[in-house]
Amino acid sequence: MVSDVQERWSALFDVIEINAEFRRITTMPLQSRFLSQVDLHSANLLRVFVKRSGQQGKTLRDIVAMMTDMTEGNTLSAIERTVVGIYVARQTPGSNSSDVGVILEGVVVLHDLENVALATAMLFGFFYILNMRYPSKLHYTLEVIQKIIMELDAADLSRKAQSLKTKVHQ
Repeated sequence: MVSDVQERWSALFDVIEINAEFRRITTMPLQSRFLSQVDLHSANLLRVFVKRSGQQGKTLRDIVAMMTDMTEGNTLSAIERTVVGIYVARQTPGSNSSDVGVILEGVVVLHDLENVALATAMLFGFFYILNMRYPSKLHYTLEVIQKIIMELDAADLSRKAQSLKTKVHQ
């Protein structure tokens, strides 16, 4: 689906256009709103996440360990298998470039972004603009971005999102 949209509406796959389309749909600025809300909530979110342990903590540590062993060959393979994601390519001794980008349905749809926060905002913007259903593994993450961070449809929270919101506001 994303590659079809990219072929038909290539202009949409630009930060300025994503921001403009999101504003048209919601009457709310995407990038400035997301970044300011992340700044507002980040200290409390970090406080809640630091307390995490058990299976969730182990999963996070496993993901970080997997990311440190990426080579160019298995990076391309990983991108093709990624349904939704953000990638960060850091400078290495053999390469003087770094990159942050967004992956949807195995296709890099945005690259050369300034930072991960902007990539996250653009990823959320794509879901909203393209009216895509949240993947089950990221459902709660994207719900928190939508309803707690961006305050869109904030009255209708799942139990998990409501629990996080309560912990953040303590």
